[in-house]
Amino acid sequence: LKCTEKYIYYLSFQSKSDIISTVEFNHTGELLATGDKGGRVVIFQREQESKNQVHRRGEYNVYSTFQSHEPEFDYLKSLEIEEKINKIRWLPQQNAAYFLLSTNDKTVKLWKVSERDKRPEGYNLKDEEGRLRDPATITTLRVPVLRPMDLMVEATPRRVFANAHTYHINSISVNSDYETYMSADDLRINLWNFEITNQSFNIVDIKPTNMEELTEVITAAEFHPHHCNTFVYSSSKGTIRLCDMRASALCDRHTKFFEEPEDPSNRSFFSEIISSISDVKFSHSGRYIMTRDYLTVKVWDLNMENRPIETYQVHDYLRSKLCSLYENDCIFDKFECVWNGSDSVIMTGSYNNFFRMFDRNTKRDVTLEASRENSKPRAILKPRKVCVGGKRRKDEISVDSLDFSKKILHTAWHPSENIIAVAATNNLYIFQDKVN
Repeated sequence: LKCTEKYIYYLSFQSKSDIISTVEFNHTGELLATGDKGGRVVIFQREQESKNQVHRRGEYNVYSTFQSHEPEFDYLKSLEIEEKINKIRWLPQQNAAYFLLSTNDKTVKLWKVSERDKRPEGYNLKDEEGRLRDPATITTLRVPVLRPMDLMVEATPRRVFANAHTYHINSISVNSDYETYMSADDLRINLWNFEITNQSFNIVDIKPTNMEELTEVITAAEFHPHHCNTFVYSSSKGTIRLCDMRASALCDRHTKFFEEPEDPSNRSFFSEIISSISDVKFSHSGRYIMTRDYLTVKVWDLNMENRPIETYQVHDYLRSKLCSLYENDCIFDKFECVWNGSDSVIMTGSYNNFFRMFDRNTKRDVTLEASRENSKPRAILKPRKVCVGGKRRKDEISVDSLDFSKKILHTAWHPSENIIAVAATNNLYIFQDKVN
């Protein structure tokens, strides 16, 4: 589980708009996309292996940057709509171009990212600067030719899926049929066809007739990686519902319901808040579901609904700090979780720029830190430990000295290799296994 820091990308510290809000590898791992609070998408591309150093793995460098969303204003509701990118999801590559979905609170956009290294010359009706020529001056017919030019990466919006969500979009997920995707907000989940922008199908609606009766909201949703009819969504009550679109058009009735009974002895004022699930992910095999709540990561078997088969404590030392975390609103932070390519290790973030890894086979876990102060390029990351009380060792950090403003909410794992991306506020860190 030891990692070597591969490369650190220092994004601008100029404003809050530079805070990274989502990180996502594409299906091959050759591209890595980040979205930020300023509505920008930055794509990094992995360089090819050097011929001189065959065993050296390529580094990620900036490939394309574009403005995905702009701030808007809803005049009917007098509400500002942030440009912040909530989620990015890649589509499998079908040709030379790349496609990805990006969403803010209200609008999902499909982007095409393509390369151009040739330009046409020799137009008949236009001059070289693109202006129309006088037909009277055209006396000969020219055959246009393609001339080499410097490589240019273009990002163009191909579809805009808008006006379908009353509440803030928290999840988007591409279906395994690659023809449809879903978008989820606090109370509804919509199913879209990639070719149709003016119509979507509502597949889940938990909005009560009387909003005063509202007891839970949808926090995350994802399609099954192999079965296009199956998806899950999690709630603020700590429950997970598995739905089958073959059963009915409206999936308000779940097929399976996953919930762990609460231990009455651990009941407290904060129980409902910390049990809210902030992220749900299918394993690559499709057999398991991983959920992240405030203090733990849980792994559920699709065939066992009454309790998780594995529970990992992320930062149990914060139980005594819940009151102060409630007062500074940190208790409402939404941490994400990811699987490695073989589903054997899971990763999630914590405070003080710490992130945690749990090996499901050996049951070992490690705490690592993504920090400019403690990390140099190609240096081996040293495991960190948090001291709860009593005597503190030299290499430990006291729970009272943790910095709660430094939090790792968004992480991503390469689909086939041990390369991870960690977003620590304005910085993107990329780590990989130590290469001998």
